Amino acid sequence: MNNTFKIIGVGSPIVDSIAQIDDAFLQSVDGDKGGMVLVNAATIEQIAGRIPGGTTRSPGGSSGNTLFALARLGADTAFLGKIGNCENGQFYRDRFTQLGGDSSRFKIGEAPNGHCLSLVTPDGERTMRTDLGAAMTLQPEEISPADFAGCQHAHIEGYLLFNQALLQAVLHAAKEAGCTISLDLASFEVVQAAGDSLKAILQDYVDIVFANEEEATAYTGLGDDYPAMARKLAALCSIAAVKIGARGAWIASGDDLFHAESVPAEKVVDTTGAGDLWAAGFLYGWSQQRELADCAHYGALLGSAVVQQQGTELPANIWDPIQQKIQP
Repeated sequence: MNNTFKIIGVGSPIVDSIAQIDDAFLQSVDGDKGGMVLVNAATIEQIAGRIPGGTTRSPGGSSGNTLFALARLGADTAFLGKIGNCENGQFYRDRFTQLGGDSSRFKIGEAPNGHCLSLVTPDGERTMRTDLGAAMTLQPEEISPADFAGCQHAHIEGYLLFNQALLQAVLHAAKEAGCTISLDLASFEVVQAAGDSLKAILQDYVDIVFANEEEATAYTGLGDDYPAMARKLAALCSIAAVKIGARGAWIASGDDLFHAESVPAEKVVDTTGAGDLWAAGFLYGWSQQRELADCAHYGALLGSAVVQQQGTELPANIWDPIQQKIQP
């Protein structure tokens, strides 16, 4: 393993509350199924209070899910984001530290920690309502190249596209520190909100872009031509991965284009974090200089494993065989 390669994740350290619900309950919640909508803490409490059976808690956030999985794989990891000065903030930091992650780059805010209510329907689809809390108070002037010191790669969650000033500060600082950059487009709402700015960001800063079929469609407008989507994204940055769930992924890099098979899941329980863990597997392989086909397979292994569990934390009996397949 290449232990000299350090990956820093940038994003919102969010504590997830995950609930299994039926479609009838979801119809009582405003917004589209499968999306992510920013709300306030009171809205989350109001929805959660109506859920039969309650919720379970785990560390989350798009970049967080990727970084926690990378740390579990033994990668050298750090996290840049703002946690709350509260019990949930300490819970998040402690979990990352327990996995061997570098928690020294967390900023600590005055507001409560960010919180996401993940509503999971019987088909495994997750619909998220998020209060960014302390994470939302991270300011551009708090970011500097020193935050990225000693890191070779920065993985940035697409939700930062909602805050263009902060995203630009992160991109500038990461590049100045010599990092390569990956960007996960996060949700179709993010792509729509980013508008025309996304092309320049991909072209000027990003080395690897991850998109699912909805995000890639929202950006490219190419219907269901996934190979063409991958090529269009890879024309802007070095590597593009367009993930299409059980149908695998299309990977494009330069003149190379290939389809990566998925790893079948016996039963889809919860799709929360599937794309985040796919990115973790891919980035782990890429950081170890494996072939792109192997990187995509590692992503598929992790993505398949997480959709068969509730939440994004895989138990040891699931992790152990995955690590044996991925690590040399």
